[in-house]
Amino acid sequence: MSDIEETLRRIENHKGFLGYIIVNAEGIPIRSKGLNDNALVVQYSALVTQLATKARSVVRDIDATNDLTFLRVRSKKHEIMIAPDKDYVLIVIQDPDTDLKRKSFTFFRKKKKKKKKKIAVSDSQGTREL
Repeated sequence: MSDIEETLRRIENHKGFLGYIIVNAEGIPIRSKGLNDNALVVQYSALVTQLATKARSVVRDIDATNDLTFLRVRSKKHEIMIAPDKDYVLIVIQDPDTDLKRKSFTFFRKKKKKKKKKIAVSDSQGTREL
């Protein structure tokens, strides 16, 4: 198995994974997984490629020796992670709240109160509970 296949398999197994798209330099999707609607794949490909190109221009305008390596966009419903390269762009879509839901559940879960054990003590003053 190639390094690319191994990386894609790891991405697929990540909690919250919804899909990925690999886009060529022209913005045409060449491979996708998890997104069943072809129109949505084409829309993501075109729009995210434009966004990555614009973000790369911003980074280079600020510093001509620098380059964009990764871009993350988070909305209420999805998190889009964009890894642009010279010939391809990898787009990964995931549910941003997967880890947050799990953490908030454990954080807000009511803790059980421990019952105090009562001990009866008898002495010269009589019997009493501690």
